[in-house]
Amino acid sequence: MALSTQKTTPVTVFKDGDYVLYRDPAMYWTGKPGHTFVCRVKKAWATGEYTLTALVSDRLIEFAKPDYMRLLPPLDAMRDIDTAPLHSADAADGMTVAAMGWLTQQHTTANTPPELPGPRG
Repeated sequence: MALSTQKTTPVTVFKDGDYVLYRDPAMYWTGKPGHTFVCRVKKAWATGEYTLTALVSDRLIEFAKPDYMRLLPPLDAMRDIDTAPLHSADAADGMTVAAMGWLTQQHTTANTPPELPGPRG
């Protein structure tokens, strides 16, 4: 039985600063744990390869191929805030800690009068 070389998903072009889910192919195909993790695109090369930085370990990953990367769009990361039932008693239970922190920061910022700069001279 021959393996298929047909691509199942289109290759995406990533930009510097994008957050991606990266699967280390060598670790994955050899069955090692921890093969998939979140990274940030550090550099997009003209060859179509990427330099990534793993968010948790700060490890540099060079020559990453886009076939093993998936974009993590901000829309998905913020979906819990956008869809949270804010008018119910248990609204906070359905939101992540990060979402609650963001809402708290926005509330504080919105309810704090702007500060005037100090006098010059």
